[in-house]
Amino acid sequence: MSTATNPNENRWLLAEMGSMASWSDFVLERPGGLSMRGKGFLGQRLGLTGVEVSLNAMAPGQSVPFSHAHKQNEELYLFLSGSGEMLLDHEIVKVGAGSAVRIKPEVVRCWRNTGEVPLTCVVVQAKAGSLEQATRSDGIVPPDPPRWP
Repeated sequence: MSTATNPNENRWLLAEMGSMASWSDFVLERPGGLSMRGKGFLGQRLGLTGVEVSLNAMAPGQSVPFSHAHKQNEELYLFLSGSGEMLLDHEIVKVGAGSAVRIKPEVVRCWRNTGEVPLTCVVVQAKAGSLEQATRSDGIVPPDPPRWP
């Protein structure tokens, strides 16, 4: 994993996080000795200021070893491969490649891999209710077309 920056003002950052197959090497250390393999965060690495993003890969038969909720942040889980289940306030929801799950901050959540291949997902979290504009209202298209060297 490496990070590259624009030498002019740090206007952009690029983090090479490896292939999805290597995401299982990430380790999240939690207070109290709880740790979780297969979870890597991008926020600090890229200096994100409006969202947190994690890359996740869970081996077959594995589960997140703890449940959690948030004080302010909603989460969006985008499942890329595999199959599994999410436990959302005592309700079980099946997920797999192509599933997108939005979860309000106060919902207690956990997830597990019920399949035979790694369950991978990207999780995006942001303060609930903070989005004031999206692509159509925030995007700016310059008049000149892109000029590739």
